[in-house]
Amino acid sequence: MGGIETDTMLVVGMFLAAGAGALSFLSPCVLPIFPAYLSYITGISVKELQGNHNGKIRSKLLSHSVFFLLGISLVFIGLGIGASFLGQWIQSLLIGNSGLLIQRLAGIFIIFMGLFVGGWINITLLMKEKRFQSTKRPVGYLGTFFVGMGFAAGWTPCIGPIFGSILFLAASNPGQGILYTVMYVIGFSLPFLILTFFLGSTKWIVRHSQVIMKTGAVIMILMGLILFTGQMPRITEFLLKLVQDTWFEKLG
Repeated sequence: MGGIETDTMLVVGMFLAAGAGALSFLSPCVLPIFPAYLSYITGISVKELQGNHNGKIRSKLLSHSVFFLLGISLVFIGLGIGASFLGQWIQSLLIGNSGLLIQRLAGIFIIFMGLFVGGWINITLLMKEKRFQSTKRPVGYLGTFFVGMGFAAGWTPCIGPIFGSILFLAASNPGQGILYTVMYVIGFSLPFLILTFFLGSTKWIVRHSQVIMKTGAVIMILMGLILFTGQMPRITEFLLKLVQDTWFEKLG
């Protein structure tokens, strides 16, 4: 049973990491400039992007988006690997229940970042943006790839706290840290690709971005509280029992 509970905890963590990735993309720091980034990496004007797309333009948008996301993924996953190894190293230095200590620190960090993402507290240091800036358009797919790396390496008010929480989670769970980061990247990439295909939908989402961010912030705070209090095993046990009961009812 212990192994099943561990797997359930991992699945819950993976879904939360993917949700954090989606929240990063849908944040007011990223989504409103999404068409501008597409215009920059493809050379297609924003006006053209918002019009009807033929097959050639759609193919160009999607192919450049893939290379842009590959650049982002390389940086994010590299940071996740580093955080995972750092957490493993710290745990090897500490004696006693070091995993619980790091987990509680991760919980405190995620709670503060949730309060920041929701706009309930201000942290001046995190409000400074360091995004890749260039007046020259990238040349081909390789240029798009490097623009993606530059975007990921930038520290923006919304991506920084959310991704920082994932890195802290990776450090507190060295065995699954890389997997959490990969799920974060998937969560970021999927809405990026979907909205590249349906570009007109961005206006509606931008109008509701504040509600999306506050909802995500509340989930982050709850996750932080769960980690700090060590209640994750009980929650996963409850979810496992719920799934098992539902399954047996169907079989019955």
